[in-house]
Amino acid sequence: MAVICVDAGTTVIKAVGYDEGGAEVAVARHETSVSRPAPGRAEQDMEAVWDAVVHTVRDIVSRIEGAVDFLAITAQGDGVWLVDRSGEPTGPAILWNDGRATAAVDAWTRSGVAERAFRLNGSSSASGLPHAILAWLKEHDPERLDRSATSLSCGGWIFSRMTGVIATDESDASAPFMDLRARAYSPELMTMFGLEWASRLLPELRDDSRRVAELTTKAAELFGLPAGTPVVMAPYDITSTAIGAGAVQTGQACTILGTTLCTETIIDEPDLDGHAVGITIAVPGGYLRAFPTFAGVEVLHWACRLLGLPHPAALGELAASGPPGAAGLAFLPYFSPAGERAPFLDPLARGTFLGMSFDHGREHVARAVFEGLTLVIQDCLAASGPAPRDLRVCGGGSASALWLQMIADVTGLPVSRPSDAEVGARGAFLMGLVATGAASGIEAAATRFVRLRDAVQPEPGPYATIYQDFLALRATSAQSWPLLAQMRSRT
Repeated sequence: MAVICVDAGTTVIKAVGYDEGGAEVAVARHETSVSRPAPGRAEQDMEAVWDAVVHTVRDIVSRIEGAVDFLAITAQGDGVWLVDRSGEPTGPAILWNDGRATAAVDAWTRSGVAERAFRLNGSSSASGLPHAILAWLKEHDPERLDRSATSLSCGGWIFSRMTGVIATDESDASAPFMDLRARAYSPELMTMFGLEWASRLLPELRDDSRRVAELTTKAAELFGLPAGTPVVMAPYDITSTAIGAGAVQTGQACTILGTTLCTETIIDEPDLDGHAVGITIAVPGGYLRAFPTFAGVEVLHWACRLLGLPHPAALGELAASGPPGAAGLAFLPYFSPAGERAPFLDPLARGTFLGMSFDHGREHVARAVFEGLTLVIQDCLAASGPAPRDLRVCGGGSASALWLQMIADVTGLPVSRPSDAEVGARGAFLMGLVATGAASGIEAAATRFVRLRDAVQPEPGPYATIYQDFLALRATSAQSWPLLAQMRSRT
């Protein structure tokens, strides 16, 4: 047995080859670019993303032995990937971190529409979700909508290129148009958002029993694989990553230290009566309560540029030389032009350093950056409900021993890392086993194939009150965000 899984992230496309024992035997990566044609916008060339998928899959095919039992796909979620009736792109993909539609989200929030919608779909509105982007296109680019037949996700786009099938799965469909309890598109939600006209753009919704289609002859020739090879549409990346980390049972939690800091917890039933923040995703046998932030490890790269450091590992070394608490220097990491969406929604949110003086040096700045990002993780855990018994972490940031210990100390939880290099692809692998009948269920597959490294245990120290301090400082800083928005509009 051999399996190939694709994890199409925002900036890197990964493909992983697995042998018959489920071990990673080959990994290929191909960078993709995000275009920012105007302030607050984030787009990708859809054909370039597909070309990167072809490149990585062909690489893996050339390096593994034996017949490929199936391909599985997971990819970045949200955004709008519009195609025409022939399945061809009608323009660039508008991504999950695009901020052009903040005015629509603000209007839904002020009118109470966003709150009412949350009671059906369990997800707060954000500018990178399909409803907001489609509303913006209706006003600013109706001609593109006229040429478009379907609004896909990134995973749906790749699946369509592989199989010719235009569809989406329940995870990608969960926000913003799904009635979570019914697990079906909601006409009531379309009406709430004033998007009845967009119903024609929604792709076929496939449940867990219909995740598989066959590789087309055209795609097979590109990959160097037999036509008819099963292709599995796995849940989108944050969901597949939780699964790949082994967070498949109620109360288990996972944080992705990646482009987004995404903290997510498995729950039995959607909490539609609580505070209207975060997103809720339909997963096999339950739901995933998730808080994907707009800013993640990109903040570390920004800090590296600021301090003249070559990479985040060097930033971590510098931070380790600074004291816990950064000598009173606090940092709010809300750096996205779209503001923040988790665990609160405010398109005006902006980052800042607080308490800076001549007493602070480069090591304090570095330390404060890591602490600010860690406090966002704690903030998301606090919003998730009852504390989990442990926390699994993955993504590029999980390579930092300093950061793992800091997360354990701030959250008070044991922090574990999966042994896989590509955890999202591992989740797609597990879902593929279930979808093709090679495993009886997702818990059984995770028990057999997910391996964790030794946990980092929390240590007593100076972080006992830092979270409450963080909340107080954010509340104070938030009072300046509207004024800062006015200042930006004048420049």
